[in-house]
Amino acid sequence: MQRKRQTVFLFAIVMVSLVAVSGCDKLRARDKLNKGVQAYKGGQTDAAIEDFKQATQFDPDLLNARLYLATAYSAQYIPGAPSPENIRNGDQAKAEFLTILQSHPDNLSAIDGIGSILYNMGGTPFDAAKMEESKTYHEKHIALKPEDPEPYYWIGVIDWTLAFRGNHQMREEYNKTAKKTIKDTDPMPPALATEFQAKYGATVDGGVESLKKAMTLRPDYDDAMAYLNLLYRQKADMETTTEARDADIKAADDLVDQVKAIKQRKMSAPATPTS
Repeated sequence: MQRKRQTVFLFAIVMVSLVAVSGCDKLRARDKLNKGVQAYKGGQTDAAIEDFKQATQFDPDLLNARLYLATAYSAQYIPGAPSPENIRNGDQAKAEFLTILQSHPDNLSAIDGIGSILYNMGGTPFDAAKMEESKTYHEKHIALKPEDPEPYYWIGVIDWTLAFRGNHQMREEYNKTAKKTIKDTDPMPPALATEFQAKYGATVDGGVESLKKAMTLRPDYDDAMAYLNLLYRQKADMETTTEARDADIKAADDLVDQVKAIKQRKMSAPATPTS
């Protein structure tokens, strides 16, 4: 009986010690997080990353530390820069966002963050697979919060990017064997327009629908209007008749006028006073 009491007592001491250590680690984690935030705000991103990494080591469940760490890696990433360090920053940002989503699958900050870094990583050099993967995360945002206009906008931007790249590539291939080359501003020959529509028609239609939804949710969304204008111009390249092409170009031009009007209205609006 005496030995059993001693065992229980020792076990209690060990448990208290573990709780104390855990509590100290959580305090250290928050201290590192606060230091990292200050360093990040001061433009010392490398130092901030080290503080955020230590914060996650002290407390793996400290969500804000992981979000800041992933965001800091994203901030370090320069689209198109070929250095191994830059590529590693992009990969680490993606990995940190994925770690967050494993335990917090509905975290919109992580969903938007990984969608953004994938878009940047897929831009230069162009990677259609990364663009498509980026789009899936904006779709996840919509599934969780369909009243937000931004994910619809980004889907439209991605769809335009895919169609624009495809358009350019198809023109280059055509010009290699054509007797008369076509410029980027020239209408596509009917056969090429039909092929372009077959490959990218669904992409363009999806982008148009997404941007229109964004504009429904935010009527003065001039950035969405600007990309809708660009998508209509891609749509025009799919038309095989002059009338249909002219209708798409007119719709695009009308949107340009709307964007100009909204920007002028915003510029002339009185500044909102700050307290």
